[in-house]
Amino acid sequence: MGNKQSLLLQDEEIASIQEETGFSPSQIERLYSRFTSLDKGDNGTLSRDDFLRIPELAINPLGDRIVQAFFTESNCEDRINFRQFMRVLARFRPVKKNRENKLNSRADKLRFAFKMYDLDDDEKITREELLAILHMMVGANISNDQLASIADRTIMEADKDGDQCISFEEFCTILERTDVEEKMSIRFLH
Repeated sequence: MGNKQSLLLQDEEIASIQEETGFSPSQIERLYSRFTSLDKGDNGTLSRDDFLRIPELAINPLGDRIVQAFFTESNCEDRINFRQFMRVLARFRPVKKNRENKLNSRADKLRFAFKMYDLDDDEKITREELLAILHMMVGANISNDQLASIADRTIMEADKDGDQCISFEEFCTILERTDVEEKMSIRFLH
C-alpha cells in the first residue's frame, strides 16, 4: 500500500513542495510514506481520526488542538491532502540560518502557538481560554484554584492595554526571550 502510493508523488510535485516548505526531497518522500500509512481510506486525504492514530498526538494533552490546527490552517472542515499536511508540518521545521521560510519563521511559529490558546479564534486569549488550555495540559494534577491563580497572574503580567485579554502582540512580548524557533521545532527524518 505505502510503496504503491509513494510512486504517485511526481518529481515536479516534490520540487514544488520542497520550494514551498523547505523540506528535502528525501524528507518529503518519507513523510509521504507516513501520510499514506495513516490514510486508511486510501483516498489521498486524512481525517481527524487518522491523525489521532499517531501515538504522539494521541497521548499529547493538546493533541486535539494540534490536530484542529491542521484543519484550521488548511481552511478545511473534514479532510486534508498531502500538500496541506506538509504546509502545517513546515511550521515545525527547524529554522536554518539564512534560510528562513515564511512557513516557519519566528512570527509564524508564534502565530501558530497563539492559535493553540485562542480557542474561539477571535484574536485574543481570555482568562477562560487560558484556564481551558491549562486544564488540558495538567489535568487534575493541579487544583482549580491554583490554575485560576496561574491564569490570573499570566493575564495580569501580559495584558498591557488593560482589556483583561492577551492579544497576539502581547503574546509575542511575553515570549520575546523564549527560543520559540527551538521549542517549536521537530527534527524531521534526518
